[in-house]
Amino acid sequence: MTPEFRQKAIAVCDDKIAKKGPGVGLSFYAFFKNRNDEPLLLMQVARWWIETHQLDHFEKAVRIRNMIRSGE
Repeated sequence: MTPEFRQKAIAVCDDKIAKKGPGVGLSFYAFFKNRNDEPLLLMQVARWWIETHQLDHFEKAVRIRNMIRSGE
C-alpha cells in the first residue's frame, strides 16, 4: 500500500472508532467510494486483507488500524 493510502485507511479507521466505539468492525470496502475508480488499489488492498492476512470480511477497525500502522 502506498503511504498516502495508509494514511487514508488509518483516518477511516479513526473516524469509525470515534463515531461507533472501539468494537466497530469494517471491511476493506470502507476505504473506497462506491464507484470502482481505483481498481488496482482495490485489488492490492483486497490481496493484503484476504490473501496475505486471511482476515474475515469484517474485522475490528482497531485491529486493522494497528496492522496498518505497524506496516504489516
